[in-house]
Amino acid sequence: MTEDLLARIAAALERIAPPPAPHADPALHPAYVWRDGGLAAARDFRPLPIDLLTGIDAQKAIVLDNVRRHATGLGAHDALLWGARGTGKSALVKSAVGALQIEGLDVALIEIAAEKIETMPRLFDLIAGVERAFILFIDDLGFDEGASQGARLLRSMLEGGAEARPANARLYVTANRRHIVARDLKEQDSPINPRDVIDDKMALADRFGLSIGFHVVDQDHYVAMVGAYAAQYGLAFEPLDAISWATQRGGRSGRVAWQYVVELAGRQGKAI
Repeated sequence: MTEDLLARIAAALERIAPPPAPHADPALHPAYVWRDGGLAAARDFRPLPIDLLTGIDAQKAIVLDNVRRHATGLGAHDALLWGARGTGKSALVKSAVGALQIEGLDVALIEIAAEKIETMPRLFDLIAGVERAFILFIDDLGFDEGASQGARLLRSMLEGGAEARPANARLYVTANRRHIVARDLKEQDSPINPRDVIDDKMALADRFGLSIGFHVVDQDHYVAMVGAYAAQYGLAFEPLDAISWATQRGGRSGRVAWQYVVELAGRQGKAI
């Protein structure tokens, strides 16, 4: 009687919590999302054409070259893209991967939420044996004061740890802070040597072979961004109207330029 009851409880639990869906084939799709311990194919990977990203030519050349080197089996770095919000950091990573896929190189993007860093060793096991290059993309990463465990885990993955990332993968991380981990003025009053505290917080950023800064754009560059997007989609625009749009939103950036172009498309009855 007891065994029968336990069997029915177990069956009910299985129905409530079915087994996880099988992983998407890591050799098949152009982009993936790592979530809930599973690898899912990205539903609609359509990065912006890399030529449309204006005002960041130096950053674009560095990222594109580094991804190309990785995709062709040459020495390549993990990369940290840091700086002002909306300046094209995440768009550039995706566009670089998309551009090289168009060239015929076998490289795929895997997007990983920052809170899933501790599950990445399972992802490493899944892709380590795949004959393909992967860009592991963590967007908008930042560790607050006291969140040292996650930072140390990522440091271990980048260099020297038992769970280091596999040779066919490189990490690309975007962050608003240059050193990712928050700094506190109270560090100067710490009984620990302040230099040691600061060095520990900078250690994560130091693990990236590339550290690429992105900065707020001036008005001319902002208008040029709008112009490039508008030309791509056949939209007419007035520079003064574009500037007014940015002023209402409190700043100029690639993101604001794109939002303005979406607004233009809506006004002019076009889909983009």
